[in-house]
Amino acid sequence: MDPVGLQLGNKNLWSCLVRLLTKDPEWLNAKMKFFLPNTDLDSRNETLDPEQRVILQLNKLHVQGSDTWQSFIHCVCMQLEVPLDLEVLLLSTFGYDDGFTSQLGAEGKSQPESQLHHGLKRPHQSCGSSPRRKQCKKQQLELAKKYLQLLRTSAQQRYRSQIPGSGQPHAFHQVYVPPILRRATASLDTPEGAIMGDVKVEDGADVSISDLFNTRVNKGPRVTVLLGKAGMGKTTLAHRLCQKWAEGHLNCFQALFLFEFRQLNLITRFLTPSELLFDLYLSPESDHDTVFQYLEKNADQVLLIFDGLDEALQPMGPDGPGPVLTLFSHLCNGTLLPGCRVMATSRPGKLPACLPAEAAMVHMLGFDGPRVEEYVNHFFSAQPSREGALVELQTNGRLRSLCAVPALCQVACLCLHHLLPDHAPGQSVALLPNMTQLYMQMVLALSPPGHLLTSSLLDLGEVALRGLETGKVIFYAKDIAPPLIAFGATHSLLTSFCVRTGPGHQQTGYAFTHLSLQEFLAALHLMASPKVNKDTLTQYVTLHSRWVQRTKARLGLSDHLPTFLAGLASCTCRPFLSHLAQGNEDCVGAKQAAVVQVLKKLATRKLTGPKVVELCHCVDETQEPELASLTAQSLPYQLPFHNFPLTCTDLATLTNILEHREAPIHLDFDGCPLEPHCPEALVGCGQIENLSFKSRKCGDAFAEALSRSLPTMGRLQMLGLAGSKITARGISHLVKALPLCPQLKEVSFRDNQLSDQVVLNIVEVLPHLPRLRKLDLSSNSICVSTLLCLARVAVTCPTVRMLQAREADLIFLLSPPTETTAELQRAPDLQESDGQRKGAQSRSLTLRLQKCQLQVHDAEALIALLQEGPHLEEVDLSGNQLEDEGCRLMAEAASQLHIARKLDLSDNGLSVAGVHCVLRAVSACWTLAELHISLQHKTVIFMFAQEPEEQKGPQERAAFLDSLMLQMPSELPLSSRRMRLTHCGLQEKHLEQLCKALGGSCHLGHLHLDFSGNALGDEGAARLAQLLPGLGALQSLNLSENGLSLDAVLGLVRCFSTLQWLFRLDISFESQHILLRGDKTSRDMWATGSLPDFPAAAKFLGFRQRCIPRSLCLSECPLEPPSLTRLCATLKDCPGPLELQLSCEFLSDQSLETLLDCLPQLPQLSLLQLSQTGLSPKSPFLLANTLSLCPRVKKVDLRSLHHATLHFRSNEEEEGVCCGRFTGCSLSQEHVESLCWLLSKCKDLSQVDLSANLLGDSGLRCLLECLPQVPISGLLDLSHNSISQESALYLLETLPSCPRVREASVNLGSEQSFRIHFSREDQAGKTLRLSECSFRPEHVSRLATGLSKSLQLTELTLTQCCLGQKQLAILLSLVGRPAGLFSLS
Repeated sequence: MDPVGLQLGNKNLWSCLVRLLTKDPEWLNAKMKFFLPNTDLDSRNETLDPEQRVILQLNKLHVQGSDTWQSFIHCVCMQLEVPLDLEVLLLSTFGYDDGFTSQLGAEGKSQPESQLHHGLKRPHQSCGSSPRRKQCKKQQLELAKKYLQLLRTSAQQRYRSQIPGSGQPHAFHQVYVPPILRRATASLDTPEGAIMGDVKVEDGADVSISDLFNTRVNKGPRVTVLLGKAGMGKTTLAHRLCQKWAEGHLNCFQALFLFEFRQLNLITRFLTPSELLFDLYLSPESDHDTVFQYLEKNADQVLLIFDGLDEALQPMGPDGPGPVLTLFSHLCNGTLLPGCRVMATSRPGKLPACLPAEAAMVHMLGFDGPRVEEYVNHFFSAQPSREGALVELQTNGRLRSLCAVPALCQVACLCLHHLLPDHAPGQSVALLPNMTQLYMQMVLALSPPGHLLTSSLLDLGEVALRGLETGKVIFYAKDIAPPLIAFGATHSLLTSFCVRTGPGHQQTGYAFTHLSLQEFLAALHLMASPKVNKDTLTQYVTLHSRWVQRTKARLGLSDHLPTFLAGLASCTCRPFLSHLAQGNEDCVGAKQAAVVQVLKKLATRKLTGPKVVELCHCVDETQEPELASLTAQSLPYQLPFHNFPLTCTDLATLTNILEHREAPIHLDFDGCPLEPHCPEALVGCGQIENLSFKSRKCGDAFAEALSRSLPTMGRLQMLGLAGSKITARGISHLVKALPLCPQLKEVSFRDNQLSDQVVLNIVEVLPHLPRLRKLDLSSNSICVSTLLCLARVAVTCPTVRMLQAREADLIFLLSPPTETTAELQRAPDLQESDGQRKGAQSRSLTLRLQKCQLQVHDAEALIALLQEGPHLEEVDLSGNQLEDEGCRLMAEAASQLHIARKLDLSDNGLSVAGVHCVLRAVSACWTLAELHISLQHKTVIFMFAQEPEEQKGPQERAAFLDSLMLQMPSELPLSSRRMRLTHCGLQEKHLEQLCKALGGSCHLGHLHLDFSGNALGDEGAARLAQLLPGLGALQSLNLSENGLSLDAVLGLVRCFSTLQWLFRLDISFESQHILLRGDKTSRDMWATGSLPDFPAAAKFLGFRQRCIPRSLCLSECPLEPPSLTRLCATLKDCPGPLELQLSCEFLSDQSLETLLDCLPQLPQLSLLQLSQTGLSPKSPFLLANTLSLCPRVKKVDLRSLHHATLHFRSNEEEEGVCCGRFTGCSLSQEHVESLCWLLSKCKDLSQVDLSANLLGDSGLRCLLECLPQVPISGLLDLSHNSISQESALYLLETLPSCPRVREASVNLGSEQSFRIHFSREDQAGKTLRLSECSFRPEHVSRLATGLSKSLQLTELTLTQCCLGQKQLAILLSLVGRPAGLFSLS
């Protein structure tokens, strides 16, 4: 009997316990590993008697304390076949606090050193306090090797045996299939000291475990970050590396240390690297400094693994990051233990800024189909249920998608192992439809048959929920009651480990086997516990965004809790929950309904992409068709997913929800890290109309999976795959799949770094996509030869209507033939041949090859290609390297290529010499409508018109010409072409060759010639004036911005006499705008004089020349007397009629006199206009004098001293009446006599308008006095001259002395009119109308006197003159009755 047994005071009970445990040593070993994780099950104990080994192990358990001992006794009673009487004794004696011997308390407290294996024992003092002493190198090396061997031995002991729990297959702990690993490219420089782990992944060969570390000296990054979502196997891989190193596989590392941040977070003090390695992991037996110096010297062979980096991101305090994260930062940056290799695992999200920019990012992407099958084969190896498990996975698509997550794959295998022996094949569809029921079946599978303790499960769930709420994942014995620890150990729900927080400070910690299991148990507690009401429950049904906010320093621990709650709200879970709730089915039903109601409200809200995915998971877990339909119908037409990771399970869940949707949907995945096999989840999703992926992660494996899914999407019209790493292998799969999608209308492969051959392979599919409208191959860096091959495809493919290539852009636009329903039902080959035939008949092609580095030989090849093709709408070769020769070749071929609209050769290095060649090349092109060349702006554009119709027969043509005589001039048809040679640096020396080149174009129609923006100067303008007659008839000539002087500008006026076609010359001198224009309404048949044999044409030509006036418009020009004299001298020889329009800022009196003096020398002048020109107050008199000096002037119109117009009679017209208008000229009384004297020289004035001046009453009186001298035969208008009743009375008094006045009307109201009408002879009767004159009483006598003297007044009208009854009576009494009408109103 051992001392502990004696102290327990119950010899028989102890002996029975020892005998019971001796029968099952493996079970006891497993419990020893659970309760004492650091215990060494050394092989040296194998030599002991089995009973002695059991006693030794029981002693180790007992000294841990009452909590550990009680939990162990509960496990014995739960899991082993214990007789009922013995179970009662064990629980009553050892199962509670009073059964634990207090005498061992002192002994237990003295045992911490004995808890360590004797081979792992270390001195009490820390490594920092060991004395330094000199040792020889050999001794130092031996100490280091001894520690390294101790380190490896410790790891070997930890992973030596993995003993399964009750009811678990042996493979439960032994199976390991590496998940998909992909290297990622990421820039870790982001603002505010944080980086995002959601980076774009390159799709290449799978990264094996050995490839994670580049062992070449000074090669590759020292820091590796393993990113994976929950359940992807990050922790498992970390332990796998440790185990492989212990087995001697990773021999590139002499030392490997594995730390978990969930334990390191408990450290509150700052650590040194030696304290991290020796106090928290494994201490050397002696001389810590020597061992650490060796590790520091050989740091490049030391690997530090930190598991759970995302758990280290606790909220930072005012002093910055915590102690452990600070140490981790120094290790990553090489300031501590420089050269060591560091690997960290983390969920995607916000990562610390301490990670160096060159850190290697590796994504864990879970299992694909072959890996799932491999895992199942290993799990069920040598078991008859293996084939059945594989069949279940093949037939159950949902279960197969869940198995893409390694943790769920393990749970699924465990459930199948439990279900297959007792259920018929195919039952997994009903029993394992989602993740929640997968966990539910796992709990049942891990429980002994018929022994599920509901109260213990709910209590453990309460512990789990409390941990989630407080952010706690590590529990101690004080946190969990011993029966619950035993329950968790029995059902493999809890795992244990040794927690070290310092030298000599260690204790056993407990955690749930996985964080998702902790969430599931918490959800069970919320749904089934009577302690939780439905209002509290609904607070946990929320949607967590996967976009990590900058202010959110730690990822949530309860990300899956809403999903599990939704899954438990399923009707199929009600019996299980009712059992846990001890039959309270009503309460469970109310909670389930509350969860569904919350999800219905969330389904109708506008959510971001991450929350949409979370909602789909929750809705899919409920298995409620009505809720799924509501969610599917509420999704927007455009559903974007941007910059957050998505798994195959996520897409499978989204597909399940979309099955309940009737309307089409657009899915856009931009910047989302996707697993290579993700597209497989979209198989059969008929609701997708647009599908777009943009991610560097998408590669060949992704393309292959996508090619299998595309033919199953019957409504897919747009496919986009941009920014990926697809190679020829991946494209080959897609090219084979695209013809199976005849409904596609748009396909995009932008920015995929495709090779030339791959691009050519893609375009081969164009004839097989009858409805395709757009193919985008931009940003793929193809060569010129490939581009020409693509041009050939555009020419030969009957549905292509445009090929656009510009730098990185490469786009095909297609016009599918119109198809009827009957045609669509025919065989595809017949449809294709019909479509090609229709397209060949009506197709026109637009070809834009811009900035593609095309050269002369490429232009030759392109011309040969296009000559064989269809009609061309547009050809754009701008931005290439054709130079003069290439431009000439394209210009010569323009007439043969039948281009309907435009040929663009801009920015091709054309020189001035090349301009001549281009002009000669297009001289014979009948369809050319416009050519614009601007060397400064690098513009060379040819615009074409429709090809002219066939020439009509002679009789039809003659009839047509005669019919023109009956048309108005503005109705004549017009045909013209424009030649714009602007900003080309043309000088006088270039003009002769240019005009020769242009000579061939003149006979093709009216030519508009534009030489603006060149450097012709005065010499060039003069030389051009000499050459213009040789060009034939032009429609216009633009010489703007050529640096001409005033002399050169005035010299162009001579062109009126030398150029028959010139009808208008517009000159703005300051802005250098100079435009020579012909008659807009004439046609080439008239201007070219090519029809001399047609009398009707010749007659009409002469008629046009006589009727159309020539016009000279000269503005912004200093009009000084010498210039005006020269101008008029030049205009003498100009054929008429002529209109002269002048405009300047101010025209002096001297200049005006000079101009007016020259008028008699210009007999052909029909109009002289001074617009927007300031004139002096003397100008009205100078212009009035013109009426008498120049008999041809028939009208002078001066307005506001800024606008003056003189109208002239033609030579054929007889001399007649004239008129003068001087309105708004500020004329006052002092000007009246002079003006009347000048007007009196005229023979006959039909009208004089002096309105809007400043005459006033005095000026009007003076004018009326002078009126008999002025030979007015028409109207005198004096309106708006500030006159009063005095003027009206004076007019009345003056009427007798003006016998030729026949009518006078005055309105002094708002109209302010004062008009007098004259006749050529004396009038016997006169009419006087006075309106709104507001006569006062004192005016009545004068009014009566005037009326009495006007014996010839036959009609008098007084309207609103403010005469009362009394005044009217007096007026009537004083006035004799008039001979005619007298009207008062």
